[in-house]
Amino acid sequence: MGNSTVYDDLIKSYDVTLDHSGVKGERLAKRLHELSEIGYTEPGGVRRPGLSSEEKQAKQLVKSWMEQAGLKVREDGAGNVFGSLAGKTAGPAIASGSHVDSVPNGGNFDGPLGVLSALEVVEAWKETGFVPEKPYEVVIFTDEEGSRFNSGLTGSRAMTGDITEAEMKQLRDYNGEGLEQVLTSYGSSLTAFQQSVRDLSELELFAEVHIEQGTKLEQENEPVGIVSGIAGPAWIQVEFSGHAGHAGNTPMIGRTDSLVAAGEFVSRLPELPQSVSDTAVATVGKLDVSPNGINVIPERVVLHVDARDIQTEPRDLLVERVQHLAEEVTEKHGVSLTLQQNTSITPVPIADELQQELADILEQQKIKPVRIPSGAGHDAMILGRRIPVAMLFVRSQDGISHNPKEWSSLSDCVQGVHVLKAFIESRMKKSAFE
Repeated sequence: MGNSTVYDDLIKSYDVTLDHSGVKGERLAKRLHELSEIGYTEPGGVRRPGLSSEEKQAKQLVKSWMEQAGLKVREDGAGNVFGSLAGKTAGPAIASGSHVDSVPNGGNFDGPLGVLSALEVVEAWKETGFVPEKPYEVVIFTDEEGSRFNSGLTGSRAMTGDITEAEMKQLRDYNGEGLEQVLTSYGSSLTAFQQSVRDLSELELFAEVHIEQGTKLEQENEPVGIVSGIAGPAWIQVEFSGHAGHAGNTPMIGRTDSLVAAGEFVSRLPELPQSVSDTAVATVGKLDVSPNGINVIPERVVLHVDARDIQTEPRDLLVERVQHLAEEVTEKHGVSLTLQQNTSITPVPIADELQQELADILEQQKIKPVRIPSGAGHDAMILGRRIPVAMLFVRSQDGISHNPKEWSSLSDCVQGVHVLKAFIESRMKKSAFE
């Protein structure tokens, strides 16, 4: 979609009957459009790296909308923005939001939709004179995508204290600048970044709206779905070593070809996830062959497996089976094997009671509840290690994301707002976590 027509394309097919209870599709469309103009790239995408002037400009724009809506706005040393609304009673707040940074030449919905949906709830309350029972916060997290440092979820990890001092010193951006230098350019400092750790007893629950980045809702023909859990990735480095030789002079019998072993491993890997759960996945996305010559038998292959699931036990079982497959292939082809697990992030399941509450709301709004695991990481994953979280997916056209063609209809986006609003209002009436 061209940048000049983001608003027009959103509004032209909008179902105006969805304008009710203070929620206005036109306001959401205008704001999505205005954000799309910051860091605009041809043809209709955006480039807003974390802690860049473009991300800062986008935050400043949303901050102005927050203030107009009556929120008290503050920004921490990591660049996270919090817009707070007092409730009838004091105590921990219910929060919602996402991010406004993007991947290079990304789309206009991944991140901004979650921020603007959370803000639209406040606008709806303002329109109808509704005062929430508890405090409410709209949150913009810094550098979720990680395109700046090749290490994402920076803002939420800073807020929860999940970035070590050693990692802070090691981070380098695409210009070779360290975190301290980047923060200084942004208008903060490393000291302020370190002081952005928050007392999470101030938050009762975090709810995030996000585009699906898949096609399940399209297949089910539903506008909004429930995230059943956020997958935690385990990354395993697998190295097969054989013997190099001339491709013409070395007989086939007796070869130890590391690429033949790797080829069997890669072709059999897709069988493993379904053996542990319905939500597990495994991918080989990177493979290096050495010496990588046309007429040389490959001596060494290093490949990387990304194994994920939304529950820790089946994910770890999948990792075991990946390792067993590598050992089996090694023995069969007479090569040697080196295994190394480089990353293991704990999956975040969404509490059954929160999923059921969302399902009840969807049914009330004549939407069939569809539960979908999130294979991608989100800020809700980081917060979910510490506090209860819930997530909603909004239907993505063709499942496209991280791409200028990323698109969700305004009608679907507004239905997502209505579900979020009803969910937050429902949680407001409950004790800390029923």
